[in-house]
Amino acid sequence: MKNIIFEVIKYTYYLSLIALLILYLFPGSLIGFFLYGDLGKQPNLIPNPIGTSINHLIFFFYLGILSFIVYSQNKKIIYSFSFLLFVSILSELLHLIIPNRAFELNDLVANSIGVIFAFSLYSIIKKLKK
Repeated sequence: MKNIIFEVIKYTYYLSLIALLILYLFPGSLIGFFLYGDLGKQPNLIPNPIGTSINHLIFFFYLGILSFIVYSQNKKIIYSFSFLLFVSILSELLHLIIPNRAFELNDLVANSIGVIFAFSLYSIIKKLKK
């Protein structure tokens, strides 16, 4: 049973990475299109002072948690902190060249903070288990 749960988490991580790539590389907001019928409108999941950057923080935290769970069993680079941090930075930098997308420093910071929070939580839990 434990192996089945692990496999589900691993494939959820892979699907989430694919979804991230599609959402980040598409020239416009797919989520905005599906929710509002407008490729130019970003959804704001939680009203907050930093705007839609909170979406980035939440998604990269979620992705980080999945990644570190899998990393604890399968120590490969694709599940590591450095890989996710690289993806979080590169994905936002690509907005500089993708049409109808814009680089936003707040999003870059939120991406990185999401990964750092997930890594910190993973580290704390790992230390508490020892």
